[in-house]
Parts: sequence; C-alpha cells; structure tokens
Amino acid sequence: MKNLILVGFMGTGKTTVGAALAASLGLAHTDLDTAIVDKEGRSIPKLFEERGETYFRDVESAELSRLLNEGPQVLTTGGGVVLREQNVKVMLERGIVIALHATVEELIRRLKNDTARPLLATGVAERVTTLMEERAGAYDFAPIQVDTTGKSLEAIVEEIKQRVVESTEDGKQ
Repeated sequence: MKNLILVGFMGTGKTTVGAALAASLGLAHTDLDTAIVDKEGRSIPKLFEERGETYFRDVESAELSRLLNEGPQVLTTGGGVVLREQNVKVMLERGIVIALHATVEELIRRLKNDTARPLLATGVAERVTTLMEERAGAYDFAPIQVDTTGKSLEAIVEEIKQRVVESTEDGKQ
C-alpha cells in the first residue's frame, strides 16, 4: 500500500475524509497542518502572523517530505500545499494523490463560521471566491478527483477506495 494523499481547497473535507479513509483501510492518518503545529509549537494563524506565509510554506514543504517517508498512511494536507511545484512532485512520487472538490456555495457554507483559517480573515465568501479563482487548476495534477458536494462521508470514502483500486489496477500509480 502506498501513501494516500488528500489535497484540495480548504473546506472540501480533507481532514474528515482522511480520518475516515484511514480507519476504513487500517492505516495511520496524519494531518500535515497538525504536524506543523506540533513541530512549531504554535497555531497556523500564529505562524502566519509571527513568521509570515513564506516561512509557513517552507515548514510545510519540509514536513510534507518528511512525513511521506514514514510509510503507508493517509496524509491530509492544507489547501495551499500545491502552490509549490516541489510539493506536487514529491506527492506524485511518494503516493497516490486524491483531490477533493466542492462547489463554491458548499465551501462558503462549510467555512462561514471558521475562525481558525488565516486566509479567510477578510470575509469568507469574498476570500473563497478569490482564492478559488487564484488556484484554478492547482489540484488538476491529482490522478483521482472526487467531488464531495452533497455526499455522505461513507459514500466519499467508498468512492475513494474504489478509485484507488481502479488506478492501481490500471497501472496509473
């Protein structure tokens, strides 16, 4: 079994789906953002505030590479991990990448009360729309694409498992 790496815009369900997928497969679940918080000893909003986004992205890249060397697991990432080409390359080399998607309306609904995301500090609807435009196509590199809009957690997990099996049988991964 390879690493299964979930990418996608914030609010698509990566962490929730990743935990359920890992439990279903009997694999460890690691959340990249949680690993960064543990390593740095402060929250991501604090890291952005005190050290800036460039510092955060540097730490994120280093932790991503380190975690993907730890063996088969389900790794969930922050939405911006794909902004660096080196991260895309390492994810494709060391696992099966699954991109989760949802409609703009669904993302706004899911994120409207979230105060823990530094990139949403200026207003959820406006920032989600702007960031989605800026990141258009950023998750297209993932061989497996799954829309989470209006689906149950169980249905999403089953769809991912089926698509992973199909991709490995087809020799795509």
